[in-house]
Amino acid sequence: MNPTRLFDYINIQFDEGPIAHFIGGKSDDGWYHYSTHEVILLSRQLASGLIQLGIGAGDKIGIVVNKNRPEWVITDLAIQYLNAISVPMYPTISVREYEYILHEADVKVCFTDAGDPLQKLQSIQGKVPSLTQIICFDPSSNGPYWKDLLNNDHLVEVQQHSENVSIDDVVTIIYTSGTTGDPKGVMLTHRNILSEVESCTELIPIKRGERILSFLPLCHIFERAVLYVYTKVGTEIYFTGTDNLGGDSGDLIQVKPVFFTTVPRLLEKVYEKIYNKGLALSGIKKTLFFSALELANDFEYGKSYVGIDKYKKIIADKLVFSKWRAALGGHVRAIAVGAAACPPKIARVFSAAGVVIMEGYGLTETSPVVTLNHYYDGSSKIGTVGVPLKICDIIIDDSDKTYGKDEGEILVNGPNVMIGYYKKQEQTDAVFTMIDGKKYFRTGDIGTFIDGPNQRKYLKITDRKKELIKTSGGKYVAPAPIEAALKENFLIEQVMVIGEQRKFVSALIIPAQEALMTWCQAHDISWTSLADMIENPRIIAAFQKIVDKTNPHFNHIEQIKKFKLLATSWDMTKADHSESELTPTLKLKRRVILQKHRQDIEHLYADS
Repeated sequence: MNPTRLFDYINIQFDEGPIAHFIGGKSDDGWYHYSTHEVILLSRQLASGLIQLGIGAGDKIGIVVNKNRPEWVITDLAIQYLNAISVPMYPTISVREYEYILHEADVKVCFTDAGDPLQKLQSIQGKVPSLTQIICFDPSSNGPYWKDLLNNDHLVEVQQHSENVSIDDVVTIIYTSGTTGDPKGVMLTHRNILSEVESCTELIPIKRGERILSFLPLCHIFERAVLYVYTKVGTEIYFTGTDNLGGDSGDLIQVKPVFFTTVPRLLEKVYEKIYNKGLALSGIKKTLFFSALELANDFEYGKSYVGIDKYKKIIADKLVFSKWRAALGGHVRAIAVGAAACPPKIARVFSAAGVVIMEGYGLTETSPVVTLNHYYDGSSKIGTVGVPLKICDIIIDDSDKTYGKDEGEILVNGPNVMIGYYKKQEQTDAVFTMIDGKKYFRTGDIGTFIDGPNQRKYLKITDRKKELIKTSGGKYVAPAPIEAALKENFLIEQVMVIGEQRKFVSALIIPAQEALMTWCQAHDISWTSLADMIENPRIIAAFQKIVDKTNPHFNHIEQIKKFKLLATSWDMTKADHSESELTPTLKLKRRVILQKHRQDIEHLYADS
């Protein structure tokens, strides 16, 4: 059977042999599961309940949860069966953003779970005329419980609706987080996402019946698209959040997954914890630990170790890297990384440890993947986002001479590219261009193709078009590569390069507090707080060494002349989301950061 709708995947899975523990979640009593048969039955019964509420083809249904849960999948399928349209949202966005999205999309019903999202939704329900029902996944909450909607009264109508669903029907509207302005609703069809699933399935190292851990938000197209891959293959999916992944009793140890997706920041945190444990070692154990890390510094896929390095690799694997794999559950083959640039150092050390980092690239507008580093055929190159999917035609628009040779905006054509932004024709028109009779999507990202293994071309992202800094001397600086290079040091948690219309480039740096505390202990430096640490001359000198070591990798104009250490953190969880420094996909909201730290910035440039 060739799938033409996303819900075909679970039907195919059932025909091939239902999975007893297809999707699972965690409650106070431990893990609970739904079989393939139960998911199909419950999703059709929920669709029947939605018909009773007056929901039909084309109606918008919102979904927002604090963390991934099986009920999200059941609800998603129910919406699809009716040819309705899901509008998934992040739990961390502001009340204003909820109101904007719900109102623009004319959302009729919204599913959520207990806690902050429910309270936010209830506070604005009266301001959104279309929103007639808020339905909760938790029985103890103040509102209708999702299981109370389940019925068999309209199953014939559910079947009729599902038979009328076309491959080119819109299946979801996903609102981009954005770094400025109101979010835009990306309209994706069944064809868009199906093309992704069919292209990526053969590249991901998973097999029927194996366990997967899912914790990236399902409201993001990255995790959602791979969810359909898991369904197609027939894996067991364990849904969780990021709050209990590690540790001896964490979800990684409990589930023992073979694969999962993540964002680079989570891998960086794992690395920082491991590094700090290494610093606390002594004697031969400490020597072996850092020898293993040193061995990973020049790791490349396909590299053969000979001579003394071969024995170092054996020792490192047995004494150090085996413990890393055990901390991830002991069975992880690979981790797919997206949403932000993965520091090459992180990719090297995990891959050297036997956990292949598959970095890829894409956008919500491209469903999302357009390039990926492969697992099976050796088509992987660290420092790049991989090779284009077979369905994608990618070209570099090098007409803007602001960028380097063979460098320019990345343009994408393919069946995975969105049909447009909801109710925003002018903005839709602005991101498409015709070249040689083909319609290309302008990504807004800057990149270039470089040579790599298997005589293939690998895409390297060099910056965001809108994030280029123009100094007062008229020179353009791409901040992202500089930030990525600085963040490779374990003492740096976050960094933002600044210098728009200034004489030189500077940086705001947030230290990794736990790592810095360990460093201070090793160097007999006392402290009372992070604010106290960042004023210590020895600590400032240590960060100056990091900057001095990084600067030679960039040209004179791009080098950091001054920096300011900050005793704060940038996150996405401010009560007013417009004040958050990060988007839900952990990208820097540069405008917000510039505004919040304007006094620090003025101080950096006071004498210039």
